[in-house]
Amino acid sequence: MLIHPQFDPIAIQLGPLGVHWYGLMYLAGFIMFLVLGNRRIKTSQTFLTSKLLDDLLMYGVFGVVLGGRLGQVLFYEPGYYFSHPLEILAVWKGGMSFHGGFLGVLIAVALFARKQGRSFWEVTDFIAPLVPLGLAAGRIGNFINGELWGRPAEPTLPWAMLFPQARADDVAMAQQSPELMSQLLHYGALPRHPSQLYEFLLEGLALFAILWVFSRKPRPLGQVSAVFLIGYGAFRFISEYFRMPDSGIFGQSFTISMGQWLSLPMIVIGAVLFVYFGKRQPRAA
Repeated sequence: MLIHPQFDPIAIQLGPLGVHWYGLMYLAGFIMFLVLGNRRIKTSQTFLTSKLLDDLLMYGVFGVVLGGRLGQVLFYEPGYYFSHPLEILAVWKGGMSFHGGFLGVLIAVALFARKQGRSFWEVTDFIAPLVPLGLAAGRIGNFINGELWGRPAEPTLPWAMLFPQARADDVAMAQQSPELMSQLLHYGALPRHPSQLYEFLLEGLALFAILWVFSRKPRPLGQVSAVFLIGYGAFRFISEYFRMPDSGIFGQSFTISMGQWLSLPMIVIGAVLFVYFGKRQPRAA
């Protein structure tokens, strides 16, 4: 049985200053955004320059951090954070909602596009293929932190993993199931899906490959963005079946989780936009 390595969340200690792995993963995502973005600038017809890409990243950083944190507070843990308001600022401890960060980035992109006098969809089509590798880095950060662990898995699953930090959750679940109680007593923890790695593969690597290939050919304005919405929504919906559901504002549900409720509109809106934009003439890649 695999056991979560229990990484120290602090990667580098510089005196009183601790650099967290979670923060380093965000930094890695921003660096990959710039590297891939500059490559796209050289190989595609776009108004963006390296300088404008830097400016766009700054807009995006504020959008993803503010939106991601507020999304976590409002969508998933309002009771906790309203009782501990100072914890809202402790982003280095983790706790960032993708869907909140996504809304924050959309607002930031809209402001950037308006300032440059360009179409909102022109900007989102450019950045959509740059985002998934940043999401992949974030999921590695979740794994290192030992957070967002998966649902109980069959002990025979070769990559089933024990998460010692999930002890309280293990005990609560085992009390409701004799089978899970037997596993808890035998292994000392419940075997679980390493769902952070599933999301790394689906929302990160697989979505990146799809968008990168799709965007290499001329597409109608907005259609690359639509594929991102469909792809992320679908992959997140699937991965949620292996991830321990968050309580969220609707309470905890093993049927349809909060993450799935938030992903459904992405799939529907993405599909509608894909058809709508598909009626237009393709633009140069």
